Amino acid sequence: MNTLRIGINALYLIPGGVGGTEIYLRGLLGALAEIDPVNRYFVFTNRETGPDLTPAQANFTPLPQPIRATSRPLRILWEQIGLPIHAARLRLDVMLNPGFTAPVFAGCPQVTVFHDLQHVRHPEYFRWFDLPSWRMLLFGSAHVSRLLLADSAATARDLVRHYRLPESKVRVALLAGDAVFFDLAKQRRPEPFLLAVSTLHPHKNLDGLLRAFAEFRRDRPEFRLTVCGLHGFFTGPLHDLRQQLGLDDAVDFPGWIPRKQLHDLYTRAWAFIYPSLFEGFGIPPLEAMAAGVPTACSDIEPIASNVGDAALRFDPLDPSAMADALRRIVSDEPLRTRLAEAGPRRAAEFSWRKTAEITLQAIQAAVAG
Repeated sequence: MNTLRIGINALYLIPGGVGGTEIYLRGLLGALAEIDPVNRYFVFTNRETGPDLTPAQANFTPLPQPIRATSRPLRILWEQIGLPIHAARLRLDVMLNPGFTAPVFAGCPQVTVFHDLQHVRHPEYFRWFDLPSWRMLLFGSAHVSRLLLADSAATARDLVRHYRLPESKVRVALLAGDAVFFDLAKQRRPEPFLLAVSTLHPHKNLDGLLRAFAEFRRDRPEFRLTVCGLHGFFTGPLHDLRQQLGLDDAVDFPGWIPRKQLHDLYTRAWAFIYPSLFEGFGIPPLEAMAAGVPTACSDIEPIASNVGDAALRFDPLDPSAMADALRRIVSDEPLRTRLAEAGPRRAAEFSWRKTAEITLQAIQAAVAG
């Protein structure tokens, strides 16, 4: 196959402001740079994007655009009008859209990544004024793209079912955790606190976690809880609940923190908790397992398939089950030892290299038609 000219639509990226989709994009680009020194990549970025997003390899070219992603209407407008103009000028063979949305008239085949279909499955988790644009833009992107990539089999099924797409149009590219987490397992020095890494949105079930933690802490008052992640639109209610439960001195919400600081928390956490009600994939449990942190998480798909038997699973809708999971993950030493050993082995089955290989295959197939 001839050398391809590939556009990467990274206009959506707000460093520290889009949660796991930032981790995904950085992991994917780094892995593409490792496996593909031949094809040309043109990475369209916004004013907020730092210079470190685009790999330094010679076949990767950063193309900063004159818009800010924090203004979503302007970003979408530029994506629909400015991006196709640049695609035509650069004679792109294909456009990869890693963040749900795609230009309607790109002038070239497109591959669009869907991380989940939460706005369809659980519209109650969205603010009413956000839903119309989510529904219109994602539906349109799914149908104008030649191929779609889903983070999990569960999301692929949702795409086929809700958007009435042929199964042949959707491919699954599982995600992964950063390889640095495997090194953290050798540096473990557990302290009495529980770690959760999650955006503060309603579907993350952090209110359920706070209630379970309050019950757990009656018997284990020496433990604290740290919840790291983007301060989403459920932040206020969570702070109020923390106060109502008398947990002001026991629960921290530090927000989105630098990766080195997060790595330090993984080395010191006694256990990791992930109580989410809905996920398109769920990277944090893989990170925790890779770091050898005993992990407890929701028994929902696709998390359950991802973690297998290397994490303690619980029903996220059952507060007593979650509280019991907290007690076990803290006190059951045989369980903790087994999970600390099994976690890195299970996490090693996922890699950004595999994600990049499947993505590149989809790009090539889209061009071939």
